[in-house]
Amino acid sequence: MFSITLSALPAGILFALVTTITPGPNNTMLLASGVNFGFRRTLPHISGISAGVVLLMLSVGIGLGEAFVHFPVLYTVLEVASVAYLLYLAWKIGTSGELKVKQGERRPMRFYEAIAFQWVNPKAWMMVLTAATTIHLSESYSMNAVAMAVLFYVIGFPCICLWAGFGTAMRRVLSDARRLRAFNMTMALLLVASLYPIALKLFDTATA
Repeated sequence: MFSITLSALPAGILFALVTTITPGPNNTMLLASGVNFGFRRTLPHISGISAGVVLLMLSVGIGLGEAFVHFPVLYTVLEVASVAYLLYLAWKIGTSGELKVKQGERRPMRFYEAIAFQWVNPKAWMMVLTAATTIHLSESYSMNAVAMAVLFYVIGFPCICLWAGFGTAMRRVLSDARRLRAFNMTMALLLVASLYPIALKLFDTATA
């Protein structure tokens, strides 16, 4: 039977709020997408992030997190893939230059792409693995994951909307091509900077 430990609910809510509203790869890309494409065209990206985090949390709840415990090399492979893909995304953002999108060229991230990205997003993995092991909303491991998935969606969706909305509000200021290029380059550098902890860990592992 599904039941929630009410004493743990404030901790779950606070964890979901802090992890979804603070800077990270998702919010950096949403800010850039809001600037470059506007809020309406960024909505599939927003929805995909929320759905992707929910699916990731539920997957951990049915035992995926245990696979990393028994086979640590899988997490190393995931980290390498995360670094490679985030560097690619940073390059795509950094080389963006105009708000106007020509036929067949630049576009915002699609819904299914945003879902898939969560599987190589180091912050998303940190969120769900930490939630699964430190937040105890239910005595059942799987039901705890379901409860946290609900919190991540209900609390996280409006939080990440703020980043896309803020980017959209900046469109007029960044209508100048030079300022937009500078903004996109800054977002690309911030995305690369978010890789520092994982890159340092991989370096330490390689030199150990």
